Amino acid sequence: MTGSPRHRSPTGYRLRVAGHLDQHWSPWFSGLTLTCADDGTTSLEGVIADQAELHGLLTKIRDLGVTLVSVVAIDPPGGAGYQPRAPDADGAGTPAARVTTSPHSPTDSG
Repeated sequence: MTGSPRHRSPTGYRLRVAGHLDQHWSPWFSGLTLTCADDGTTSLEGVIADQAELHGLLTKIRDLGVTLVSVVAIDPPGGAGYQPRAPDADGAGTPAARVTTSPHSPTDSG
């Protein structure tokens, strides 16, 4: 890598995981908005300050034991074009679906 690193401003992200996560997980995931889709996935959306925070969230997903489906940079909330949506089977996005409970809680160790 050449050149000096540039300061990056916070970026909006949508992380998709397999399974439905209940809203009580939101504080554990740094306050991201959780939206369940009919395809059995959950989208976690919000502003992530930097790569270190993103990697921390990916570690939490790994530690929770759920499958990471995708990570996409999106317009941050309040930015032009931002609209929280849960992706459907073709990835285009549909309005939020149902919310179900998870067998684990944010404080469970496994």
